[in-house]
Amino acid sequence: MNVPWRPSATLDVLRRRAAMLGATRAFFAARGVLEVETPVLCAGGVTDPQIESLHTRVTGFAQTFYLSTSPEFAMKRLLASGSGDIYQICKVFRDAETGRWHNPEFTMIEWYRLGFDDAALMSEVEDLVRSLLAPQRRLPTAERLSFAAALQRHAGVEPGADERTLAAAAAAHGIVCDSALDHDARLDLLMGLVVGPRLGTPRPTFICDYPASQASLARLKPGSPSLAARFELYLDGIELANGFHELGDAAEQRSRFLQDLAIRQDRGQPVPQIDEGLLAALAAGLPDCAGVALGFDRLAALAVGASGLGAAMAFPIERA
Repeated sequence: MNVPWRPSATLDVLRRRAAMLGATRAFFAARGVLEVETPVLCAGGVTDPQIESLHTRVTGFAQTFYLSTSPEFAMKRLLASGSGDIYQICKVFRDAETGRWHNPEFTMIEWYRLGFDDAALMSEVEDLVRSLLAPQRRLPTAERLSFAAALQRHAGVEPGADERTLAAAAAAHGIVCDSALDHDARLDLLMGLVVGPRLGTPRPTFICDYPASQASLARLKPGSPSLAARFELYLDGIELANGFHELGDAAEQRSRFLQDLAIRQDRGQPVPQIDEGLLAALAAGLPDCAGVALGFDRLAALAVGASGLGAAMAFPIERA
C-alpha cells in the first residue's frame, strides 16, 4: 500500500512558516498584546449560515460539543473578564471546506484591541501582514473600498439590487444562480466568485462598510444603520482576514443569532446550540473593541508563492 506519509510542504516552507509564527508573536509582544488559549471543544456552535461546524460527543456528557470554527466567542468571554488586548494562534475546524484554498482544519490568528474601531484595526492588520511578508515581498499601501463600490466595479451591480438583477450579474460572468438563493446568498456568490478574485492586485484591498445583513457580529455604522462596521482583506484575489468593530449588545446579538438559526432551518441546515457563555459575557459588559481573524495558512502560501494551501501545510486533509 502506497501511503503518502511525507509532508506536502517542503522543509524550507515549513521553516518559513515557523519564522512567520515567531514574527507574529514578536509583533504582538512589542505592542503589549497578551497571547491566550481557549478550548477547541465548545458547548455552542456557530450560527452563521455560511459556516458549518464539526461536532463530537464526549463520554460522561449528554450534550454535543462543537469543534471551534473560531476562538471568537471564548476570547470575548476573556475580554469581558478584564483580559485587555489579546491574541491567539490556534487550529480551527470547518466542515464542507476543502479545496485549493480551503482545508477543514486550518490555523487562524485572531486578536482583539480595546478602544479600536474597524478603521484602526485595518491599519494594524496591514502592519502585521506587511511585516510577515517582508523582506521577500514589499507591499504597496492597501486600498480601502466599500462593499458597494467593489460590487459595482467588478460585478456591475448595486448591493440593493433585486434578486433578478443579481442573478443576471452572475450570469454575465458565467455563473448560474440557484432560484432558491435569497438576497444575501446571491451577494455572497457574487463576492466569492466574481469580485473577490479580482481584489488585492497589485496592492492589498480592504473591503469595508458591508451591508448590515452580512455581519451578524459587528456593530452598525454610526449614522448608517444599513451598514456594518466589518471589513475583509484581500491579497492576490485571496481573502485573508475578516474583522469587526464588535457588537457588545447581548439582546441584539441573541436576536441576530435567532435570525441566523431561522435561515438555517429554512435551508435545511443543522441548527446548533447558541453559545450562551458568549451572551452572558456580553450582558456582563464587553469593552469597546475591534477584532479580526486572519487565515495564517493562506498568508504563508502567498509568502512562499504557492498556488494553494497544500504547498504551505505539512499535512492537509488528504494526508492527515
